[in-house]
Amino acid sequence: MVDAPGPIKYGMFIMPFHSPEKPLAQGYDEDLELIVRAEELGFDEFWIGEHHTMKYETIVMPEVFIGRALGETSRIRLGAAPVCLNLHHPAHVASRLAFLDHLSKGRLNICFGNSSVTADQELYGVDPKKGGEMVLEAIDVILKLWDSDPPYEHNGKYWQFQLKDNVDEETLIGFIHKPLQQPHPPIAMPGMSRNSYSMKVAGKRGYQPIAHCLVTGNVVADQWKTYGLAAEEAGREPNRAEFKVCRSIFLADTTKEAVDRTRSNSLGQNYEYIGNLFDKGLGRGIYKRDLDMPDSECQLDFLMTEQIIAGDVDEVLRRLLLLIEETGTFGTLVLMSYDWDDKESWLHSMDLFANELMPALNKAVGASATA
Repeated sequence: MVDAPGPIKYGMFIMPFHSPEKPLAQGYDEDLELIVRAEELGFDEFWIGEHHTMKYETIVMPEVFIGRALGETSRIRLGAAPVCLNLHHPAHVASRLAFLDHLSKGRLNICFGNSSVTADQELYGVDPKKGGEMVLEAIDVILKLWDSDPPYEHNGKYWQFQLKDNVDEETLIGFIHKPLQQPHPPIAMPGMSRNSYSMKVAGKRGYQPIAHCLVTGNVVADQWKTYGLAAEEAGREPNRAEFKVCRSIFLADTTKEAVDRTRSNSLGQNYEYIGNLFDKGLGRGIYKRDLDMPDSECQLDFLMTEQIIAGDVDEVLRRLLLLIEETGTFGTLVLMSYDWDDKESWLHSMDLFANELMPALNKAVGASATA
C-alpha cells in the first residue's frame, strides 16, 4: 500500500446548495464565480453534483455547467460528481463526456455513481435497489464504446442497443467519438457507507475513491480499508495519493466567529436539511460514528464535532490532523461549499483555507512523515 507522496492537493465540491428564495440564475452566476475564485486560489479540481427535482440543489446537468465554466477558467480540472448513470442511456453519456473532454482540452474528471434522490428515481422510472447494477453495466458500456470502433452492439440487463446497419465507412457515419485523454479521463467513485459497495468496485477497477462529507472519520477510514482490500484482491496496489476526502470546513479569524457563523449559515442549514431528508426515509445512520447512537442525538451539536469543522486556522488544522490520525493520509482534501448567504465571509473562509490552512497542513503532515 503506497502512502500519499508530496503535498496534499485541494479541490472543491458543490451540490450546489442554494436557498429556494434565491433566483436560479443568481445561484448559477455565484457558482460560476466560485469556480473562477477557486482557480485563482490554486484549487486543483472542482466537482459539481447532479440533481433533477430538488429546489435546494439546482444543477440538473453538470456537464452543461462545466461547458460554461471552461470559458472562464484555464487550469482547474472540472467534473460531475457523480454522473448519475442509472438515469441516462450509457451511449449518450459516452458521447457527451468525450465531447466535453475535447472542449476542456483534457481538463475533465469523471465520477460515476447512481442517483439516490427518490424523486429523480421516480421521474425516470428506475428501481432504487437496482442502482448499483445499473452503474456497473453502464460503466462497462461506456468504456467499451470508448475503446472500440463500429459496429456497436449491447444486449444487457438494463440497456439494449445496436449501431451496425447504418455504419458507413465512406461517409464516416456511425462512429462514437472517443475522449481526448486516453484511454479515458480519470474515473472516481464516491463512498457513503461502511463496507461500501462502490469502494469495492473502485478498488477492484482502479478508480479513485472519494469519501463523502456526510460520514464520520471512522467511516472514512473504513472506506479506505474497503477500497484497499478490494484493490489488493484484484492485484492492484492501492495508492493513498488517489484518495479524495470531502469535508465541510468554515474558517474565520477566530474560532468563536467561525462556530457562530456555521451554526446559522448555509453550511449548518444544509446539514439540518439533509437530516430532515434522512428522517423521511433512510434515517440518520449515515451521520453516525456509532450505529447504536439514537437518531435524536444526530443533531447539529454532534455534527459540529464530526463532519463539520469550524474554527480559526489553528483549530481547523488541529481537527484535520486528528482526522488524518484516524483515516491515514490522503491525496486530496475536497472542500465543500454552500450558498453565499454572506458572500464576504465565504470568500474570506476560502482565502484562509488556500493561503494559510493548506500550507500549514502540508507542513504539519510533512513534518510528521519525516519524524
